[in-house]
Amino acid sequence: MIAKKELIRLLALDFVSVSLAWAIYYFVRIESHWIPYAIKPDFFLPLLVIAFYWLIIFSFYGLYRSWHAASRTDEFLTILKAVSVGCLFLFFVIFLNDTNVQTEISSRLVILIYWGIMLLAVGSGRVLYRTVRRRLLESGIGRRNTVIVGWNKKGRDLFDLVQQHPALGYKIVGFVKVDKKKAGTAHKGISILGGVENLPSLIASRQIKDVLIALESDDHNKLLEVISCCNGHDVSMKIMPDMYDIISGQARTNQLYGFPLIEIMPQIMQPWEESAKRLMDIFASLVVLAVSTPLWFIIAVAIKLDSKGPVVYSQERVGKDEKIFKMHKFRSMHADAEKKTGPVWAPVNDSRVTRVGRFLRNTRLDEIPQFINVLRGEMSLVGPRPERPFFVEKLSKEIPLYHRRLKVRPGITGWAQVKQGYDRSIDDVRSKVRYDLFYIENMSLRMDMKILLYTFYVMLAGKGH
Repeated sequence: MIAKKELIRLLALDFVSVSLAWAIYYFVRIESHWIPYAIKPDFFLPLLVIAFYWLIIFSFYGLYRSWHAASRTDEFLTILKAVSVGCLFLFFVIFLNDTNVQTEISSRLVILIYWGIMLLAVGSGRVLYRTVRRRLLESGIGRRNTVIVGWNKKGRDLFDLVQQHPALGYKIVGFVKVDKKKAGTAHKGISILGGVENLPSLIASRQIKDVLIALESDDHNKLLEVISCCNGHDVSMKIMPDMYDIISGQARTNQLYGFPLIEIMPQIMQPWEESAKRLMDIFASLVVLAVSTPLWFIIAVAIKLDSKGPVVYSQERVGKDEKIFKMHKFRSMHADAEKKTGPVWAPVNDSRVTRVGRFLRNTRLDEIPQFINVLRGEMSLVGPRPERPFFVEKLSKEIPLYHRRLKVRPGITGWAQVKQGYDRSIDDVRSKVRYDLFYIENMSLRMDMKILLYTFYVMLAGKGH
């Protein structure tokens, strides 16, 4: 999570950089008289519009996420991608405008100059900012209070690594013991502050911002306890690489000067992204429900002619923050399909599925009523699939970190759905949790669009389940 003050500084810096680039571009295209134009455009209003445009582009590319200890080269390459895509779009806008006013084609080539100016202005501004910030951190200014969970060789080695690289911004204030039996009280002047059970009070009293977790193989069972103690606090958690098997191998990975750490983000999405995602959900659900109105009648008739029972099937599911809601689908199974068996996973070629139901599932048309759930805010277009309370209780006991899926709104489609087939066993669910955790740790509007496009392909190809 990026601090509010740093976010404001970055927005101000980018606004100045973009404005400077626009001023130079305006001089080259208009004031220099090198390139002909039909009507002289205004300067200030387009400046504000173009600045707003670029801030959105930069946000989309994650340039306002936390970049602690990130390479300046990586950030510059991200800026290169953002500026290139943004300028490509502007090129086509200018192309259409110049075609309407029959301007010479050479005027469109000035966008290449603008691309270079933007890259130089924004890139150099960011590099200068990171360089100054790095120097301040090296001198001890702006470091964040940090604890290392794990009183062992791994934890002490991590402490030594952090001390060698002050630009990381970590100020280690102490260690937290996992095993109370282990001897020792301090390492190089940094003492043990308590056990894992003391973490919540330590975070509050010591104003901890980062928790570095260095557990050994025989302490894996303590990981969930550590995460639980940190939940609800504004802290960033990073786990040493050998926790890879517990996290399931697909969380966002950062590096401490070449040393990888798996990061668990306390803030899953930036506030602006959450708002944009919700607006997209509302707009899409309204459009789909309006456009699909004729289909409701056709599907209803087909379901009724094929088998007895209701047209729409409603079932309790567990949503965000473990809230129970009724999820709606067009009925694709025979009525009372689980009356004798109770809640079970669907096997291959499930005999309970009707002929019409199989078609609805393959084309994903059975999920159209779920857009009502999306409109109500119970679901989202993209997210982990909601599961029934019976299975949530069962899976929570068998799969580590399963409850983390309940930190976000469940979705009609998701990363697990496009990467893997339908759940038929506990092993399938365990495998899918890996994809769900990956999605949660890397949620973004860009990733949502990728998932939606793939889902649309599945619908057209009839490969649904």
